[in-house]
Amino acid sequence: MDSIVLNSHAKVNIGLLVLNRREDGYHNIHTIFQELDFHDIVTLEKIDAGCELTSIDENFPLDFSNTCAKAHATILRQFPNLGGIKVHVEKKIPQGAGLGGGSSNGAAVLKGLNDLYGLKLSADKLSKLAMKIGADVPFFVNGGTQLGEGIGEILIPINVKLDFTFLLVIPAFSIDTNWAYKSLKKGLEDSIEKANFAGLFRRDTIPFELFQNDFERIVIPAHPEIGEIRDSLLKNGASYASLSGSGS
Repeated sequence: MDSIVLNSHAKVNIGLLVLNRREDGYHNIHTIFQELDFHDIVTLEKIDAGCELTSIDENFPLDFSNTCAKAHATILRQFPNLGGIKVHVEKKIPQGAGLGGGSSNGAAVLKGLNDLYGLKLSADKLSKLAMKIGADVPFFVNGGTQLGEGIGEILIPINVKLDFTFLLVIPAFSIDTNWAYKSLKKGLEDSIEKANFAGLFRRDTIPFELFQNDFERIVIPAHPEIGEIRDSLLKNGASYASLSGSGS
């Protein structure tokens, strides 16, 4: 096998509590990650050496800042004699939208390299390598519905079948994650009392009103239209409407 095509799925956060800032500069969180059908398409092709990136999306970075390149470099450190890879990403997931598109792309390349080169890495090993790429990348190794804690790398699968339709409303602007965390830091003490999102998910009737997103209190004042979208969805019958991550 010289090439492989993978779907690189988006995610949403159902509730997101930012608990505290760690000594390493990251933040501990408590959230439900939910994988969606909505996806990019990632095509991987073997080449002799290096990592070549292509996309028709002009906002898609083609340098080492790209999670796809980081995924190849991470695998290469484990397997120094590994060949190269050409990665083409057909982008559908917008950037800066809280949907995890970049993280998902990185995980897709990890899994694709594992299959293309027959590395036989377990899902657990892939998850550990994914952590070296970014905090949200480990979730996309297995996807589904998972409780996320730590900086997103502590994952517990939630075996609950969700019979929901998710509607994504994506504004014509993005939210910078670094700005969001810096703006939020003054109010972190408000999230010390942590809800048990996983426990709430296992109830017969899920109390969605308890799934808050801490970023709403700083993103909505800066972008009131997001609050208007949320309120409109709720008024028109949505069981739940909220910001995903710091973006959509």
